[in-house]
Amino acid sequence: MADDAPAPAAAPPAADKPKLSRGEILAALGGILLGISIFVKTYETRPENPNAQIDGRGGPNPADGITPGDGTYTIWAVHNISRILLLLAAIAPFILIYIVLRQHSLSWPRGEVTMVVGLTAATLLFYTGIVDRPGEPSGQIELEIGWYGAFLGAVMIAVGGTMASMQVSTRKRKPPGMP
Repeated sequence: MADDAPAPAAAPPAADKPKLSRGEILAALGGILLGISIFVKTYETRPENPNAQIDGRGGPNPADGITPGDGTYTIWAVHNISRILLLLAAIAPFILIYIVLRQHSLSWPRGEVTMVVGLTAATLLFYTGIVDRPGEPSGQIELEIGWYGAFLGAVMIAVGGTMASMQVSTRKRKPPGMP
């Protein structure tokens, strides 16, 4: 009688299990790096200039009228809106991994949105770190390890998304002018 029990369902073959590509793994590592870098010191006021300040806070020996501080500031402390956008960008690769592991169907190539998010984050970081650095005078504010880590993480997300998109792209390319 015990022999009539139904056999347990066999595990699906290894080919049916989704595997993460190198691009998706690279994007996830970039997301981790970006997420951590948001909370690491990013900007530093030059200690030899007592007038250098970020949001009214200076270094250890500020000039009159400037609130003393330790002189180092994170992305989280300085950028009110950008910090949320960068944190969301750090999460994007993990949404891609969730989609891959759950085998959801998409109407666009896998990794394409992650690539765009990474490029957007890299552009935002480039602007806030190179073009329009926070603080007064901006030439007296130095970039620290947090900015470099965040920028590298954003670039890793973009490159990883690009690699993932190129591996699964099924769009047939046509020469210009062809229907």
